[in-house]
Amino acid sequence: MPDGYGSHADYMSWVADDAKVRQEAIEKALRDAFADFIETRQVEVIVFSNVSVLDLAKAIMRHPSILKPLVAVCNIAARAIERDLQIKNVDTYNPRLTEQQASAIAGYIKPFLPPYIEIPALSSLDRVAFIDKEIRKGKGRWERRIIETLNRFSSVKFKKRKFTANGEEFELDAATPHEGPVRIGIDVKRIEARRDIHKRCDEIVNKAAKLKSVFPEAKFAAVIYYPFIDEHINIQNRLSSDNIDAISFASESKDSIENAVRMLLARLGVAR
Repeated sequence: MPDGYGSHADYMSWVADDAKVRQEAIEKALRDAFADFIETRQVEVIVFSNVSVLDLAKAIMRHPSILKPLVAVCNIAARAIERDLQIKNVDTYNPRLTEQQASAIAGYIKPFLPPYIEIPALSSLDRVAFIDKEIRKGKGRWERRIIETLNRFSSVKFKKRKFTANGEEFELDAATPHEGPVRIGIDVKRIEARRDIHKRCDEIVNKAAKLKSVFPEAKFAAVIYYPFIDEHINIQNRLSSDNIDAISFASESKDSIENAVRMLLARLGVAR
């Protein structure tokens, strides 16, 4: 890495001692907590201390799907691979790598692999990461469903669009028209937990203010996912601003999304 910028090895070194202490403490706590339920069983183990970089590269080329659990056990993500190895757009779940790239990645992760690990433990790491990825993908689909529904019931067409205010770039999840002065900008926001209310609401208020500082005639609205229905009024109060023209709440259901979108479009004056 360039001088002054950290690599993954640097980051790992920062926490290595503390991580070792915690691992030992957790192992002791688990043994104490589940003493009556611990059994010793025969299990398959990969002895990584016997695996060379060449062996590792060949294994990744033959079975690309193993890359995710291997990097997961090393606390390495695709961003680190791109930053440190300059290999862009690596899908760690199903990578398409050249032999040169596989060799570079093998050499990169080898120092971080444990001396050995049980195959069920490694596959469980992969399972946790995969579930997390799929859940995040599902949440992203909710945003796309909002935009698709906006376009289905609106007299105008919406799409993602960026604008610049005071030298800072902002993105609207849905905006119209596609070019020229923004007429309507919509923020689509998921707020999953109570502790996130202040931060997410501040983001919405700030974006609304920035939009109207550049396009004073524009209207700004927000579609919000917040599962605590009895607290929706708190969000409405926090978003009470002259810069915000409409707010609606939508859950995952089709009816909820359609109702929220129809209500929003009516208030914005662009309902079909």
